[in-house]
Amino acid sequence: MSSKIVSSYSSVALIALFGGGLMFNTSLVYPQSAAVGVSTNVTNKSSSGASNMGSSSSTARFSKSDEKLVVQLAQANISEINIAKLAEEKSKNDQVKTLAKKMMDDHSKALDELKQLAQMKGMTLLTETDRQQKLVENRLTALSGEKFDKQYVEQIAERARKGEHKLLLQVGAKAQDMELKNYATKTLAVIESQQQLVKDTSRSIESGSHGKSDSGASSGGGMREKSRPAYGQ
Repeated sequence: MSSKIVSSYSSVALIALFGGGLMFNTSLVYPQSAAVGVSTNVTNKSSSGASNMGSSSSTARFSKSDEKLVVQLAQANISEINIAKLAEEKSKNDQVKTLAKKMMDDHSKALDELKQLAQMKGMTLLTETDRQQKLVENRLTALSGEKFDKQYVEQIAERARKGEHKLLLQVGAKAQDMELKNYATKTLAVIESQQQLVKDTSRSIESGSHGKSDSGASSGGGMREKSRPAYGQ
């Protein structure tokens, strides 16, 4: 009888011992799982934060100084488009028309890209040129024929040297927004690619003018020769 009691007591002790061990082991496992869960959440949050930072940098508003540069770029593009339209309407020179079409295409695309960038930054662009650019447009409107062609090409060359080219370099150097800097670099390459066509068109106009003046001089000389009285009269 006593041996049975001892045996049963031993069994209960063993069960309690192993049961306690199992309970102890279980309590060790769950905290580890909880720790992994926390670190995963932190990782996800940090990843999400990095993603949000990346998106916010692309949609952050322009600084005041950058906004001024964007306005100047928009005005320069609009002015180039306006005088290119004039050239397509007024010029009779095929090379001038070809140049005007390229200018219109290039600057229309540049303006569209600038508008998209500005919209992304919460900025609405004006669609007018400044006073100085309007004066240039008015002067060109009053011209026609070769005078118009020559002035139009000279205006493009002048703007490339001192106007838009200089402005784009300034934007690339001083803009705070990285996407605006990238826009300036890309557009500057487009402006530089136009210059060979500008030079070729200018040469074509000059050679045409010289050809006509030479022809006029020889024609005038012939007339003077005929009207010269004979020697001795």
